[in-house]
Amino acid sequence: QRMGVSLDGATLYIREEGWKELKLGVIFDIAMKPTQDTQSGEIVDLARAVNNRYVAHLGGPDVLGEKTWALARRCGWEQAQDTIVLGDGADWIWNQAALHFGRSHQVLDWYHAKTHLVAAARLLKQEGTAAFTRWLNRRETLLYQGHALTIAQGLEQAAQRDLVNAEELITAAGYFRSNHHRMNYIEMREEGWPIGSGVVESGAKQFKARFSGPGMRWSRQGAQNLLPIRAAVLSRRFDHTWAAAKNLPPT
Repeated sequence: QRMGVSLDGATLYIREEGWKELKLGVIFDIAMKPTQDTQSGEIVDLARAVNNRYVAHLGGPDVLGEKTWALARRCGWEQAQDTIVLGDGADWIWNQAALHFGRSHQVLDWYHAKTHLVAAARLLKQEGTAAFTRWLNRRETLLYQGHALTIAQGLEQAAQRDLVNAEELITAAGYFRSNHHRMNYIEMREEGWPIGSGVVESGAKQFKARFSGPGMRWSRQGAQNLLPIRAAVLSRRFDHTWAAAKNLPPT
């Protein structure tokens, strides 16, 4: 009844080209599972990604978006009761989300948002001090409660007082201001949605493990040939994919 999509990137080395980014998408179903809540430490039912299906592309985001949407349709996306897009702050992710998944909820990964909050705290307070911890804890609570605009306003005000770090503070404020509508974490969690994009980040790590090990160098054609196979393995559909390919009519 509920499905989600997440997009991300990973790198591999192409001979005569250098390090290139492969982009991947994952379509998943959403189920409630007993999980330890990182906020309270209690065991509660939280939304988790299950039945993950992957697609990958060595190249730009537009083709990856088309491939991900095609996979979503094969998986029954259009029949799902409700859907969500999870991602980090990369513009290309949200551009593809708007193009192919425009009716879905959008959530910026909670852990990426916290990372940006920690970076902002380092601009204002000395890390490791009580003041740093107090500032961070208070803003983390605000962020979780959906008050990203309040955080952005505070950083903008701090930039007016701190001329040394003003530019970086304005940039940090812009991140929270431009993504505030994707940061309603407590509301989304209470409504039974995941708020982390770990499913696609885990997939990216598994693609990297296969394609970016020590000394691995690929031809572009070789990498492109193997990406669908790796996606099929991670999607637990290798046997089905292999059988379909084996039975293709001769060309």
